[in-house]
Amino acid sequence: MTGCVRQVPDEVDSAAYRIVQEALTNVSRHAGQSAAARVRVGYGPDLITVQVDDDGAGRKVPPSGAGLGLIGMRERATALGGHLVAQGRPGRGFTVRAELPAVPASAGQS
Repeated sequence: MTGCVRQVPDEVDSAAYRIVQEALTNVSRHAGQSAAARVRVGYGPDLITVQVDDDGAGRKVPPSGAGLGLIGMRERATALGGHLVAQGRPGRGFTVRAELPAVPASAGQS
């Protein structure tokens, strides 16, 4: 963890949790048996960042641009006004990084 850990809105907390959960599920499914993963959570003034890096087989994103799990992660992030990047790492491995606003875009809207 980096930054000043603090309470975030429930929908942001839930989205971050589910994105990490799905990214780790993808590691177990696609990275290979000996792969290791690292989860990082960063608290910025206006942004919460979650990132999962693995050192596995470095599988490429499917030709359609995303598998179903990646689509769901991206939808969670964009629904809050954030974004998600999923890509192979140089050499081996894969990274999923979501940046979520500390206050979701829907806050204050009626």
